[in-house]
This record gives sequence, C-alpha cells and structure tokens, in this order.
Amino acid sequence: MHPVTFALFFGHRGIFPETHIAAARQELRTAVERAGHRALLLDPAATRAGAVETAAEGRRYARFLAEHRGHYDGVILCLPNFGDENGAVAALQDAGVPILVQAYPDALDKMGVHDRRDAFCGKFSIMDVFCQHGIPFTAFPPHTAHPLTPAFAAHLSAFAAACRVVKRLRRLTVGAIGARTTAFKTIRFDEVALQRAGITTETFDLSEVFRRFHESDAGDAFAAKAERLAGYAGWDGVPDDAFTRLVKLGVVLDDMIAAYGLDAIALRCWNEIEQELGVCPCVLLGELNDRGIAAACELDVCNAVIMAALHAASDQPATCLDWNNNYGDAEDKCILFHCGPVPRSLMTGAGQVVDNPLLAKTLGPGCGYGCNVGRIAAGPMTFASLQTTDGRLRFYLGEGAFTGEPIADDFFGCAGVAEIAGLQAKLRTIGYAGYRHHVGVTSGHVAQGAREAFVRYLGYEETGW
Repeated sequence: MHPVTFALFFGHRGIFPETHIAAARQELRTAVERAGHRALLLDPAATRAGAVETAAEGRRYARFLAEHRGHYDGVILCLPNFGDENGAVAALQDAGVPILVQAYPDALDKMGVHDRRDAFCGKFSIMDVFCQHGIPFTAFPPHTAHPLTPAFAAHLSAFAAACRVVKRLRRLTVGAIGARTTAFKTIRFDEVALQRAGITTETFDLSEVFRRFHESDAGDAFAAKAERLAGYAGWDGVPDDAFTRLVKLGVVLDDMIAAYGLDAIALRCWNEIEQELGVCPCVLLGELNDRGIAAACELDVCNAVIMAALHAASDQPATCLDWNNNYGDAEDKCILFHCGPVPRSLMTGAGQVVDNPLLAKTLGPGCGYGCNVGRIAAGPMTFASLQTTDGRLRFYLGEGAFTGEPIADDFFGCAGVAEIAGLQAKLRTIGYAGYRHHVGVTSGHVAQGAREAFVRYLGYEETGW
C-alpha cells in the first residue's frame, strides 16, 4: 500500500471544554498511523489550546500548511468539540487538497457542561461556512465517528482513496500511441477537455514505435525485459523470434514512457503492429498495468485515464475490458473480456501467450503472438468509464464481483464472469449515455472514494443509474 500523508487540523470553540483536545490529537494520530498512513501535526504550543479557534490561529495553521506544501495529500479536520468555523476557513481555504470533516460523538452519560462536545452540531456550521466560501470538503456517514472505531477506519480508507485519485489525476500525462483505428469511432475524445482538467495527452505516430523497434539492440534493457517476460506468463509453443520481437517492443514502450514522462498510455494495438512487427502487444500492456502504468488498448485514452484513477483508488492494478457477453440467462451476470492485457495480479495465475486467433483470421497465422489467455480471479471489483462530452468529463462508477464461475475452455482471451446488481438497467444507462464498450476495472470496492474525488474535487459529472 502507498501511504497517504494527512495534515491533522483540530478545531475548538472556547465555550466548550478544551480538555478533549489532547486526547483527540493522540487518538486521531493513532488511527491514521494504524491504517498505515502518515500524520502531519502543528505543534500544540502554537495555539492557545493546542487547536485552532480564532482566525489569527487559523492563519498560523495556514502558514504551517504553506511551509509543508507538497508534503501532504489531504487534511482531516477534527472536531473534538463544536469547533470554530472562522478559524477553520482561515486555516484551510487555500489547503489545495481534499478535506475530511470528522466530528466526535457525545457519550450519553457525559452530557454536562464540562463534558459535552456538541461536535454533531458544530460539524454543520463548518460545512455551512465552507459551502459559503466554496471550499470543497468530504463528509461520510455516520455524522459522528470516534477515530478509534471501525466506522472511522472505513471513512479513512475511502478518504485515502479520494486523496490518491485527486493527486493522480490533477496532473496526469497520457501517451496516445498511434492514430484512432478508423473502425473504432467509439473511442473518440476531446483532448482540450482533458487538458482543462489537468490531463495532458501526448500523441505519437506508430512510425516512431517502428523506428525505435528497428534501431533497438540486445543490450541490458533487452536482457532485463526478457527475464521479466519469461517469468510473467506461459510461453509454450511461442516461437523464439516472436518472443524476441515482444521483448524488443516492450523495451520500446518502456523507453517512450520514460522519455516523455508518461503516467499512462493508450495504444493502437492492431492491425499495423501485427503487420509490421509480427506480434500482438496484449501481454506487454498487462505487464505495464501490473507496474502501475495504466495501459489501455485500442487507443482508448479516456479509459486509460479512468484506469489510472481506479489504480490510485484501490492501490491495485486496473485493466480495460469489454462488456462482452451475456452469461446464460443470468440477468445480473455477464462476461467481461479482452484479448489479454489483464495484469497477472488480477488473474487466477500466469496466463498462456498465444497467437491471436481473431487476427489470424484476417492477417494469417503467426503474426499475433502476444495475447495472454487466462481467467480473472474471483473477488470484489469496482468498474468505471470516462467520456468527454461538450467540453466536460463525465463518468459512471459501480461495484460488483467476479464470481469465478466457469467459462468455456475454448473462449479466447482473458475473461471473468461479473455479477453486478441491477446489471440490465445499468447496461441500458451506459448505452443511452453514449459510453463505449470498454470499461475500466480494479479489485476491491473503492467506488465511494473514487466518486468523492471525481465529483467534489475534480469537477467531473456522474452519469447516475
């Protein structure tokens, strides 16, 4: 897991007991570190009560954040008692990162003037004034949660996911390698709309890939890539020259990613690569995904972006799949599939590299080695897709599970049976809204944090079910 650094802010209002603050500072820090993250705290001596009450103390906290700019990914605004909204605004209006508002619960046997917190009420005041100032924030149910409870641990997990997504997508560079396949108008996108959202698209002609391929040599990078790929998948029956060409193509893609500072790529994966280089790049894309570089096939830039977001949310690799087949008469199940760019970490085990039978039908056998055939492992998953429409970024998001149910042995590619509640209505919504046949998928249920990042901090529009 990649830890997140949280700046911890503690609010206070003088008419309420300040005796709760010292315990809150320790308890919240413990909760953060117990979850594997890092905490950044202002020295308690910097303010009167070890928390922020006045606007002047808020400005002091703002200077503290400015001094640590770039070293924290989110702020947790903790209310041990009611808290003061003016101090909070002064402190956090320029924080520049997601803010989680957390409020302590009152104990029913401690409701006297010396013990009662009223953070339940104070949280509304903070949220109200933040809305007035246009400061985006996050609040998860239940409304109050002690830092050392499972409820807050769930809040922290979702908020960490949101912070990772925001950090990842506010400055993202995607490499569009090759032109859009003429037959695939489904993957059209608005490059300027992405740029306005902080997502830069760098475009490359496949001729650069071919030039680099033909100029590459069998150096150290080739040897390292060959060793990596040899252990990544099964290669029985794959000709040595096809393996060598895949290794060389893998080195070329790695070099381009490094040279241009790419965080993700979308590759025109057919037909020219097969015709010119005699291989199919699926297994290379899966291996890139396993290394955290979102790699989408068929030049689907928008789903490369959503894959990067899903990877950030789950801290696990993501992949690009087709909404591909019904699963018998099961209305809430379908088969998600692609030729083989699924990362091994999402599969039941190492796949088997084969010659792409679909391309063999049109281009002839032997030019499509590189598809990694296998099955997707059972477990919870989150799915999403992104589109650009009228200058805006729109997305859908949902959760389900791969069931591990059988798929016929002769079913080509890498596939899994997905079970999603209300699937038929969701499929209709996807179609009516004009989304493509691709969908990004990652393991685990992380929709809450991803949605928070998309809607509240990045300004994307959600297509609801």
